[in-house]
Amino acid sequence: MSKKVGLITGSSSGIGAACAILFSERGWDVCINYSRDAKRAEAVAADCRSRGAEVIVERADVSDDIECVRLARRVEERFGRCDALVNNAGTTKFVDLLDLGGLDAADFQAIYAVNVIGAFQMTRAFAPLLKKSASGGVVNVSSIASLMGAGSSIAYAASKGALNTLTLALARALSPQVRVNAVAPGMVDSPWLRNGLGAERFAAMLRNYESSSALATLVSPKDVAETVYYLCAIATKTTGEVHVVDGGRRLGRL
Repeated sequence: MSKKVGLITGSSSGIGAACAILFSERGWDVCINYSRDAKRAEAVAADCRSRGAEVIVERADVSDDIECVRLARRVEERFGRCDALVNNAGTTKFVDLLDLGGLDAADFQAIYAVNVIGAFQMTRAFAPLLKKSASGGVVNVSSIASLMGAGSSIAYAASKGALNTLTLALARALSPQVRVNAVAPGMVDSPWLRNGLGAERFAAMLRNYESSSALATLVSPKDVAETVYYLCAIATKTTGEVHVVDGGRRLGRL
């Protein structure tokens, strides 16, 4: 019997890479997807192969529906199946929430194209394969920005709120064959966030996050990957849920 197969978008670094590596450790074969950095994608693939996984590396822009369909065909040709789709690819524009003039319609459209439309297009492309699996699952990587109205920008927070609603709608549309859930990480220590914020702003946000969260810690990519794997492979009776992994940030501290 062939091993289960997972496709993780945006898996050349951060949460996506952590998911690909964890799935490989758990005995899955994986497809690494990237949009720009082939070198980092190949490095993640090598790590996954060292853990016993069969791996393919595919460049695709999830905002392009044709590329989503092509990616699904590649996975089917290589593996003949797909048991889990992790819609992790995301983008933002770092703009202070008070700076309403820092965003325009084009910014919203570019962010929604990847964070919302891309997740929809990927799910639609992979739905036929997922329906053939005995326990097909989709996990959308959202953010607590969607629940707190904060984050890297208003456009980003709004896009993740839309992604949560998309998760609910797809969970209904693809039932009973395919489960669809979301994971909403808090502040994640990743190169993407460090580079986007800059060293000084990242350090300030880290201090604030640790002092105001119940567990006094931010979240690692592996922390998120563990929840993604749980939703894909273990939580077979769970669908239409948004699981928060934020170190207790929303809960706060006394």
